[in-house]
Amino acid sequence: MTAQPLRIDIVSDVVCPWCIIGYKQVEKALTLLPEPVAAEIHWHPFELNPDMPPEGEDAGQHIARKYGQSADQTKAVRDRIKDTAADLGFIFGDMGARRLYNTFDAHKLLTRAGSQHGWKKQTELKLALFSTYFQQGKDVSDRAVLLDVAESIGLDRAACEAWLADEVLGREVRGEESYWINENVAGVPAIIFDGKYMVPGAQSAETFAQVIGKVLAKRDQATA
Repeated sequence: MTAQPLRIDIVSDVVCPWCIIGYKQVEKALTLLPEPVAAEIHWHPFELNPDMPPEGEDAGQHIARKYGQSADQTKAVRDRIKDTAADLGFIFGDMGARRLYNTFDAHKLLTRAGSQHGWKKQTELKLALFSTYFQQGKDVSDRAVLLDVAESIGLDRAACEAWLADEVLGREVRGEESYWINENVAGVPAIIFDGKYMVPGAQSAETFAQVIGKVLAKRDQATA
């Protein structure tokens, strides 16, 4: 077992279905390795729709407009997402009625949860937000919803309210979003292993396991 935990950074958005799939594939990949590997997962902000209005937009209409997909094409992609996620143990709710929302406030909570409470609590919040949006169909731009989710995992509601109102934190999140864009992250998820090796997209667990194996081998060579 590698003594030093493997750092895994995931650039993602709360309303990106491939991001929860990518996480679940990484989680599975860690079980496919010949020896146990301790990993620390850190989440970073990316907004798929930074200009989304407060009321959100029907996901099907947005995808058709943004990518030029027909209704049949959209349904085929939606079915593939649901089936892939189900195989990994994550059950989506009604994707046909899903709306897209602005996620900037969610990223503020995630950023501060990570810096003040560590990667485990940040991951717990991220997974709770994925569930709130994809399984319960709630509006993750609604501050009351965000505060309920944060409180449900043990974060202090008043502290989280202060984070949401913190303009300095807002600039911090914007700065990190810009950083990843400058690092050529144009879509999510983007998953970085050991701070050096970026893999775009929700690859298979087997692919991620191969990448992790190579990363650990290079680490061992460097310390030999």
